[in-house]
Amino acid sequence: MKIPITPVMVTGSTGYVGGVLVKQLLKAGLTVHCPVRDPAKESKLQHLKDLDGSEKLKFFKADLLTKGSYLESMKGCSVVFHLAAPFITVVPKDKVQEVLLDPSIKGALNVLESANAESSIKRVVMTSSIAAIVTDGTDCEEALKRTGKMCNEETWNESATETFSPYALSKTMAEKAAWAFMKENDCSYELAVCNPSFVLGPGVKVFEGSESYAFMKKMGDGTYKKTPDISMAVVDVRDVARGHMAAGFLPSVTGERYILNGANTNILDMGKVIFEAYPDYPLPSSRIPKWLIYCIAPLLGQ
Repeated sequence: MKIPITPVMVTGSTGYVGGVLVKQLLKAGLTVHCPVRDPAKESKLQHLKDLDGSEKLKFFKADLLTKGSYLESMKGCSVVFHLAAPFITVVPKDKVQEVLLDPSIKGALNVLESANAESSIKRVVMTSSIAAIVTDGTDCEEALKRTGKMCNEETWNESATETFSPYALSKTMAEKAAWAFMKENDCSYELAVCNPSFVLGPGVKVFEGSESYAFMKKMGDGTYKKTPDISMAVVDVRDVARGHMAAGFLPSVTGERYILNGANTNILDMGKVIFEAYPDYPLPSSRIPKWLIYCIAPLLGQ
């Protein structure tokens, strides 16, 4: 993979996946432009400044919902990695538009519009999600019955709504808006989209507010001691960062979406793997039957 010598830009650089991507970009010798809400807030940036090669980091002020705010940070860049978007699975019904949909959709369009005004940019890599492909296993089963194929990059999430998996809805709508923008505009760059499954693994610091870290905490504190018999797709955060770099720099990668997945597993089997290294934690050890979940869920408003 040929890495350019020109700078690149990363939105969401202070976040979980963004931090690991920045780390790998710096390791490759690149200058990385990091647009953030407040460049003067050292506490939000220190984990990036502590990385090897951080002298090649440049910070700029920008916001997803402020039009044109990314223009300065894009100057001279050849590739834009757009990772910034809210990852929140539980949102009050009256806040879905404000908290999830607007930042995801308007933020993506803001980045794409600004990139079209900077002639140096040759490619934009956008982070979507496997949630833009399917909400859950039921979607997979229905797609298999309908098409005779497993869900793939041609599949779009059709089940998510503002009340059922609003996060998946936000990823689906944002990605569709991005592809529509590319189709409707004469863009000077190419678009590639990464659709990772549930991202786990070591970040460049502990992100207490991250859904991924919250999940792992529950794995180890006994919350999932008894767990539903539910399958899930997971991927290592370091592989997600590598996938983004491949999407950004490989000549053959353009105009497509790419699922990034490491393993199809379940919480109980994940607990067994973790137990080998951490046997003293109350890790998942038994399954709750699906039929019991179906009976209880309506009582809990799920």
